[in-house]
Amino acid sequence: MRYPETVNLLHSISLGLVCLLFATVPASAQTGRKSKELPPSAFKLSEVKVTGTERFKPEDVIRASGLQVGQTVHDEDFKGAIRVLGDSGAFSAIGYTFEFSTEGTKLDLKVKDADHFAPVRFENLVWFAHQELFDKLHALVPLFDGQLPITGKLIDDVSEAVQGMIDEKKLPVRVDYTRLPSDGPTEAFEFTATGPRILIDSVKFSGAGDTELPRLEAAAKDLQGEQYLQSALHSEEQKLFLPIYESEGYLKASFGDNETRVVQGDSDDVQVEVTIPVLPGPQYMLDVIELSGYKVIPVDTLKKEIPQQSGAPANDIQIRKDIENIKKLYGQKGYMEAKVDLDEPLDETKHNVRYVLRVSEGAIYKMGEVEILGVDSRTRDKLQNLWSLKTGDPYDSSYPARFITQALKQVLTTGEWNTDVHETPDQKDKDVDVTVRFDLKQPLQ
Repeated sequence: MRYPETVNLLHSISLGLVCLLFATVPASAQTGRKSKELPPSAFKLSEVKVTGTERFKPEDVIRASGLQVGQTVHDEDFKGAIRVLGDSGAFSAIGYTFEFSTEGTKLDLKVKDADHFAPVRFENLVWFAHQELFDKLHALVPLFDGQLPITGKLIDDVSEAVQGMIDEKKLPVRVDYTRLPSDGPTEAFEFTATGPRILIDSVKFSGAGDTELPRLEAAAKDLQGEQYLQSALHSEEQKLFLPIYESEGYLKASFGDNETRVVQGDSDDVQVEVTIPVLPGPQYMLDVIELSGYKVIPVDTLKKEIPQQSGAPANDIQIRKDIENIKKLYGQKGYMEAKVDLDEPLDETKHNVRYVLRVSEGAIYKMGEVEILGVDSRTRDKLQNLWSLKTGDPYDSSYPARFITQALKQVLTTGEWNTDVHETPDQKDKDVDVTVRFDLKQPLQ
């Protein structure tokens, strides 16, 4: 004889309510009657089936529920398991059906994944390799897959698991998490260890070529003795290491998750060796440079600012410097709005790249007013007379630097001066007002 019973569960994240709705159960299926009519084997969980999730493996959902095949189960066990899954926040809806039979109890879990998950970042848990940390957390918290729902208690389960792993090592470390950003919808969970200072002892690179490795190692010396944080190191990778590859034609270079090894640790300081995996990708060669949109400056003059040659490794760092130099040429002629847009179509078959530069010259600007600050009135008058770019002349953005050099040689000959130039272009009148400030570093004795 088989006795069906159906239970549906609705879980509301916004209200934090769990509602259980039960179908009518025949009198013959009451627990007392079942215990008389069915053998004990009927209440052994023989099978659990999970459907509806696209994120989690069925076996992980089952582990998270706390149910185990072979255990003796009753209706309250199912209700408890469903509450655990609902409280996790990983599912927006959960339903289940089960059947008793002489062969055992079969449970069918129907779930729907929550809509919003955010990645987890571990800033400085240097005592664990990246994969080791992931594997241990997944073993302790089955629904952890590198991301977590933005509601529910799963994030707290992970936090407790991480702290437990730290405590097992008897480390004087406290691990806390924050939601990022702090003033908006959660986009990430960030775990940070506090306690001893965690400092970078050395940086190594895996996957780097013989040509790039010496440059990488030289750049990495700037990081020695710095505090170790994953986010800060990723920022330094973009600033210190990526340009080395972009200057050699590796236009798709990237870096994998770095690994750390504690080389020295005490109650105050932890020194770590950091290994950064390099993923250089293909090397691209320069095919041709194309220029368009220029009128004021001859193309031969512009090309002199772009020294790269066809057939050489494409240098993305240099081309951006070249573009800034071209904009300076236009600024010297008063074209303060000049822009140079860069396209880099890649030929993935030949691993070539074209640099396509499109110039937008804009309008010419005139010289407006000049104001000189930081000096006495007599010195200011001398400097005003020295300023030779007259109101109404085409503006030259290189002139203020030349003026400062001349002023320090001819007028401000005593002491050391800090200088600052501020340009204020007026888009309506198409002129530029200039403020030049001189500040004496140390008062004269």
